[in-house]
Amino acid sequence: MDTNKGKVVIVGGGIMGLASAYYLLKDGWKVTVLDKGDMTNNCSYGNAGMIVPSHFIPLAAPGMISKGIKWMFNSRSPFYVKPSLDFSLISWGLKFMKSATASHVENSAPYLRDYHLLSRQLYKDLSEESGFNFGLENRGILMLYKTEKAGEEEIHVGKDAQKLGLDVDILSKDQVQALEPHTNLDVIGAVHYRCDAHLYPNALIPQLIEFVKKNGGEIKINSDVTGFDIRDGEIKAVQTRHGDIEGDLVVMTGGTWLPELAKLAGLSIPVMPGKGYSFMEPNTEHKIIHPSLLIEARVAVTPMNGQVRFGGTMEIAPVNDKVNMNRVEGIVNSIPQYYADLSTDLPKVKDIWYGFRPCSPDGLPYLGYSKKLKNLIVAGGHGMMGVSLGPATGKIVAELADRKSNSIDISIYDPQRYN
Repeated sequence: MDTNKGKVVIVGGGIMGLASAYYLLKDGWKVTVLDKGDMTNNCSYGNAGMIVPSHFIPLAAPGMISKGIKWMFNSRSPFYVKPSLDFSLISWGLKFMKSATASHVENSAPYLRDYHLLSRQLYKDLSEESGFNFGLENRGILMLYKTEKAGEEEIHVGKDAQKLGLDVDILSKDQVQALEPHTNLDVIGAVHYRCDAHLYPNALIPQLIEFVKKNGGEIKINSDVTGFDIRDGEIKAVQTRHGDIEGDLVVMTGGTWLPELAKLAGLSIPVMPGKGYSFMEPNTEHKIIHPSLLIEARVAVTPMNGQVRFGGTMEIAPVNDKVNMNRVEGIVNSIPQYYADLSTDLPKVKDIWYGFRPCSPDGLPYLGYSKKLKNLIVAGGHGMMGVSLGPATGKIVAELADRKSNSIDISIYDPQRYN
């Protein structure tokens, strides 16, 4: 690869950082990826692995506030905001409330649709490349519901998706059961987003790391960023506890650490950690074929690598290393309510993965150049959609680096919209 364009320093070794490194290397940049940990357990590993054009509605949507208040009183609920006098949480919450409007959802939908569809195509391209085999499957995702009320809401969203040009089927109980012949579904219907897909993230991330290393990229683990050398409106070097890393361009990802990184650069980019849990079970006797979302329970079910991953909950609270077994029990209890043949024991703590999704107040990612620092690109705040939006983010970062026109319109994702 021709590497005459200059050097890029990428802060963060999750899916956004690695996808950015992939496309930047392909475009001829020299790349150094910095990560504060050892890159073995970031949020890109334990997620549901879903590629979701179906997720064109941002988290900040009408109804989420009332649901959130109701769920706060249930220790096993799928969404929880831990009460706190923490200023950043209060500020984030006020911004969330301001964003949770019908006009925000309507305005955001086509932007999110295009973002996800670009990623889906890029995943297809990546899966056909030598060195990549991450279990990409195009079976769609089933939105399974048990109640008439949930069904009405989900069908309404499905029809909106059809208006946006997405491939969506509305299925009766018998029709959805026919798609899952090996297990007995206790549901009254489903919306099948055939436009969606899924993959095995535990294979994808190591393959991206291997690509970066094989193609001249440098990865520095356990490299906490302590500051930025800023002169004349540019970042001249990224300061780490192991020394300064100079670069012509800086890409700031960083997951839930994005606000702290931004603050070091004199920016304000609000993000709160949304803690989620997952665990794996064998996918054998009553085999699940299609990924699904259990609508009332807000649980994700994904067959992958011969197993099935169950995941869920959104716990908005400061980063912590405690496993809340009540949350995990809520996931476990929901499984036989939808898959009548399936039941699982509460997993041991050592078998439970947890991670922190970087959630912006309006439910939209941050993507684009900083207005304050002319050689800084921000790519973060993707919430639950990180893996789904990874390749599109990396592709756009490379386009921004080359000052090319972007594959999609990213104006809505201005990284300094809260400054």
